[in-house]
Amino acid sequence: MATQARRNFIKKISCAGVGTLIPGLGSSGYNFSWSQKNDKRVGIVGMDTSHSPYLVRGINTSNSGYRVTAAYTSVSNDLPASHSRVGQFSKQIKSMGVEITDSLGELLNKVDYVLLCTVDGRLHKEQAEIILKAGKRVFIDKPMAISLVEVIEIFEFAQKLNIPIFSSSAVRFMKTAQEVRDGAIGNVTGAQVYAPIIYEPTHPSMYWYGIHGAELLYTVMGNGCEKVKCFTSEKHHFIIGDWGHGRIGTYNGLKNGMQKYGGQVFGDKGVSYLGDFENLSPLTDKILEFFETGEVPVDPSETIELFAFLDAAQKSEKTGTWVSLKEVWGQ
Repeated sequence: MATQARRNFIKKISCAGVGTLIPGLGSSGYNFSWSQKNDKRVGIVGMDTSHSPYLVRGINTSNSGYRVTAAYTSVSNDLPASHSRVGQFSKQIKSMGVEITDSLGELLNKVDYVLLCTVDGRLHKEQAEIILKAGKRVFIDKPMAISLVEVIEIFEFAQKLNIPIFSSSAVRFMKTAQEVRDGAIGNVTGAQVYAPIIYEPTHPSMYWYGIHGAELLYTVMGNGCEKVKCFTSEKHHFIIGDWGHGRIGTYNGLKNGMQKYGGQVFGDKGVSYLGDFENLSPLTDKILEFFETGEVPVDPSETIELFAFLDAAQKSEKTGTWVSLKEVWGQ
């Protein structure tokens, strides 16, 4: 899969910027009038996901100096999650005083920063490249793309234009997971995480919802997974990751419809219980930090390896064997 140039890109790509969390956004007393005349304008692309109205509400009720002012959406008629929900979410966003534009180009002429929230990951690469060509800093909602190759190509394109981007699931910014990452239990020796798993025929099996559990696992374990093995049953999609040096991380994808995220993490100074995922507020805060500073809260190399991890899991599911990430890279 990887040419030498791409291998070199993967090795060198690294951006700083894991900052402290800003206090969460409130959920009452909404005020959708302009807070300042010089508010920085944010555009949202994609009104076919519940994330979109949440992000609009969070940003437009904050005192951040940022405001979502324009929105544009595409609709994927072969994806029920898109065409069945776009009407209700569009109405919600419009009711918050956001202008609905007729094209992506029109939106880009009206804003300074972009939230790419189109629910269909198949469209992300094309839409991201148009946004980047316009010189806009952009956050890409999950899944970043529908293949490891496309994920890498988006990062390569952004680096070529010298425009920072990042993509992440909101579960990455659970308070307990961030505390573990910041050293609360010392060096992490292993982890067991769980998250819901839902499949969408238009996307690779692990990309649609599996991204959440993988993000949580990588938040606490970090880069460096060497090989993966996957087991499936009627009720579970279970992945084992071997990080080497005795470090093992597991992800249990729950097939029973339970919307629960959590797990436990083992360190050389204690054990952390991750608790429940609450809402998108910490992600909203990180996006606003990113717009303000240009510093990405998730290193691109970690996002790229995370998708390689998912690809290895998908391959292992078919073969029943351990699959090394080097094999996925094509090395």
